[in-house]
Amino acid sequence: MDFSGDLSSATVISPMNSNFPAFNCTDILRSIFQNLPPSDLARAACVCHLWNSVASDRQIQTRAFKSPWKLKDVIGNPTSTSFWRDNSLGRFAISHRLVRGDTVASLAVKYCVQVMDIKRLNNMMSDHGIYSRERLLIPISKPDLLIDGTCYIELDTYAKREVAVLYLEGGPDENPSCLLKGSITDRGKKRVVDSLRRSMHVDDGTAEYYLSISNGDPRAAFTEFSADLRWEEHARLS
Repeated sequence: MDFSGDLSSATVISPMNSNFPAFNCTDILRSIFQNLPPSDLARAACVCHLWNSVASDRQIQTRAFKSPWKLKDVIGNPTSTSFWRDNSLGRFAISHRLVRGDTVASLAVKYCVQVMDIKRLNNMMSDHGIYSRERLLIPISKPDLLIDGTCYIELDTYAKREVAVLYLEGGPDENPSCLLKGSITDRGKKRVVDSLRRSMHVDDGTAEYYLSISNGDPRAAFTEFSADLRWEEHARLS
């Protein structure tokens, strides 16, 4: 079977079609999915339960995440599987341990990035925010830095975001104060899910689903839910 053609112009085929039993074979699906980018894996996961189980496999997700940047490894477990859906360069950052004399401007020059990009990534309102931190996350301007590198999935306390962090020297500390602990994250996520559940008038599972496809953003989750409601209403009326 040739999958090298233009998929955008190909006829859409249901995986449940009895004429295509190969699409119900786990091994064949794995051989196909392991060559897909994250965005296509996310679409495949919505087709049926079997496709979802294969597309959600950690090994396949990690491979798709690493492939464009030729990473050696990605270590750690994200708080949400939606983390794997975005492997743009903005998902990565360099960990810089702050030393005496460091300023946001000097780091921008050192790493060839913009001052505003550093402040935005680290959720800094002013340059003075540097004095209360042990490290800063630095945007990656040169993709070659990722080649054969190992990134660690971390949820930074100050940046308030989850990123794949590259350590140019050594690795992460065992108990860095800049990282959110899992228990705190779990409690925070439960509060967000409870709030969404009440706002949407749905069950926990539905609230968690919309939160996951919105990369943990409650406002975006509610927007997605509202859009689906409008679509269902339009479909019902038509």
